[in-house]
Amino acid sequence: MSDQLTKTDIKLIEEEIEHRKLVVRKEALEAVKEARAQGDLSDNFEYYAAKRDKNINEGRIRYLERMMRSAVIISDESLVDEVGLNNTVEIYFEEDDMTETYKLMTSVRGSSLNGLISVESPLGKAILGHKVNDRILIEVNETYGYYIVIRKIENTVDDGTDKLRSY
Repeated sequence: MSDQLTKTDIKLIEEEIEHRKLVVRKEALEAVKEARAQGDLSDNFEYYAAKRDKNINEGRIRYLERMMRSAVIISDESLVDEVGLNNTVEIYFEEDDMTETYKLMTSVRGSSLNGLISVESPLGKAILGHKVNDRILIEVNETYGYYIVIRKIENTVDDGTDKLRSY
C-alpha cells in the first residue's frame, strides 16, 4: 500500500532526508570512530550505542526514501465549507457532551496526542467531506458506535509547521 502525501509532505521528507544525510550521518560516523578509538570493542558500550544510533539513522533514511518512491500525491485543497486536509475542525461528541478540536493531516504527520488526526484514521475518514452541523455516526465495531456533530471548520494553508512523525 502506498502512502498518500501532499506536496508539503514531500518537501518535509526531502528536508529530513537531507538533514539526516548531511548532519546526522556525519555525527553518527564520528561517534562510531571515537568509540572505536577507545580500544577493546568487546566491552565497549559507547561503540555499540554509536553503531545503533548510526543504524537507526540509516534505517530512517531508507524508510523515507521508500515512502517517497511509492507515494501517491494528493491535493490538500477542499471546498471552503467542507472538511478537508489541513482543516481545523471543532467536533462535538454527543455521548460525552464535550467538544474537541482537531486538525486533519496525512498519515505521516498525524499525531492524535497533539490534536493532529490522520485522514486515514476512523474519525478522519468519517468527517472528511462533511459540513458544519452534519451529524455523523462513527462506527467503532459492529455493536458500538457514537455520534459527533461538526461545529466549526477553519480552512488553513499548510505551511509545513506540523512536522513529520519520527520513529
